[in-house]
Amino acid sequence: MSDRDFGGNDDLSLPKATVQKIITEILATNDSESSITFARDARDLLIDCCVEFITLISSEANEIAEREAKKTIATEHIDKALKELGFPEYVGEVLASAGEMKESLKTREKKTSKMDQSGLTQEELLQQQQELFASATSKFNQGP
Repeated sequence: MSDRDFGGNDDLSLPKATVQKIITEILATNDSESSITFARDARDLLIDCCVEFITLISSEANEIAEREAKKTIATEHIDKALKELGFPEYVGEVLASAGEMKESLKTREKKTSKMDQSGLTQEELLQQQQELFASATSKFNQGP
């Protein structure tokens, strides 16, 4: 199956630098004294394989979600897709990664707005805004 079979886009890809970093980390952990390199065309083929795998899994998960009359693909759909496509050995790792991601999102710092950072009340900010508008209007009416 190819991404064209799913109505995909020929421009689908993964960032080459990110894939290269992953490859480098894997080669480094397997044999730190090895001088094995990964050829550029081999990296590009690996990227194509990864895109194909992602397309296959997401398409199957989409079909599962549609059968269940769901509008959102959930972790459970990915789980079932992996099993149905013959990749049950990946399920544990995928679910562990999903759990880690969920936890990191919970603990992620919430961004504060500029209004919150100012330390001023809404009335004080409104007063400052009105003063700035009045100043700008006055300067504009005075002309060059």
